[in-house]
Parts: sequence; structure tokens; C-alpha cells
Amino acid sequence: MRSERPGGHGGPMVIPLSGLVAGTLGASLLRAIPRGANVRWLWCALPTAALWAITASVPAPDGWLPVPLLLSWLLVLVAATDLRHGRLPNALTLPAYPAVAVVLWFAGAHLERSIIGCLVFFGVHFAVHRWRPAALGGGDVKLAGALGAVLGAVSWLALPVAAALASAITLVGVLRRPRDALPHGPGLAAATWLTSMSGPW
Repeated sequence: MRSERPGGHGGPMVIPLSGLVAGTLGASLLRAIPRGANVRWLWCALPTAALWAITASVPAPDGWLPVPLLLSWLLVLVAATDLRHGRLPNALTLPAYPAVAVVLWFAGAHLERSIIGCLVFFGVHFAVHRWRPAALGGGDVKLAGALGAVLGAVSWLALPVAAALASAITLVGVLRRPRDALPHGPGLAAATWLTSMSGPW
């Protein structure tokens, strides 16, 4: 059953304001973790608030909302770190696994599909990393497993759709900045967020 999110969560401004707080805390987290990123709080707070507002405007099954909210918050942190420093530290990618597991559990997601999605998405990206390390970093591989768990919960079809969308997002970024090597992590996170917003297919 689909629900009207803003009205069911205390008013239309609650989620964006919560996003401001979450983004501010995210910026503090990036400054605190090993090999994180020293970013201004506004660079995380404003994008998180905007993404949370967009997420809350898309109807989805009851209980699913925390999943895309977590993904959009993670997207901001990944983008802030990867675009600034060209890396994704373990202190950011590895805790994503238990965080994703918790929100999927409370969302009532299909956990067997999530586990398989995690293994498949991780395995495919690991194979690409082994084949062409310059095209896909180790941090992207570690991030892919957590994102694959969400995609598996959404649909089997969500896995190739998100992979293709992530490649397209990265390619557009490369075309806009042809002299720069654009990281793939932000594209992966963005594609997973977009694919999963409306819940299981």
C-alpha cells in the first residue's frame, strides 16, 4: 500500500529539515573518520536536505522510506569524498553494510534476495576491478556490495538497470570534464538511490 509521505511524517518540512541535520552530521563524520574529507557543512547539509525532500515526494510502500533516505545521505558523503579526493575510505564503505542491513530489515525487505544482490553486485564490480583497476577502484567495489543488497531487495532487474544507469551517470560526468578522471562511486550511489526510491518493483 502506497502512502503520502510528507503528510504522514509530521508535515512537509520535517524531512528536509531532518536532512539538514543529517547532512551536517555527515560532514562532521567525514572530518572525523580516517582518510575522510574536510568539507564545509553546507556542502553536505544542503544536498542532503534537497535529496530527502525529493525522496519524500515519491510514493512508496509503508516502511520503505528509510532505505532511500539512507542511500541519499550516503550518496552525498560518497560524492563529497570521492570527487574531492578520488577515494572511498573503508571507514565509509564498510559501515554501509550493517546500516543497509538494518533499514532493509525494518522495511520488511526480501532478505534472501538482498544477500544474493549484495554478492552479485560485489562480484561483478570486483571482476571489473581485477580486469581494469584504473577504471574501478577498490572503494567502489566495497561500496557496490551494500548497494547491491538494496537493489536485490527492489528487484532482480534493478541490478542491471542500476549498473547501466551508474555507467551512464559517470560517462556524462566524464564528457563534461574530459581532462579529469571521474570517480564511479557517486554514479553507483546515485543510480541505486534513483532505482530504489519507489520501493520493490
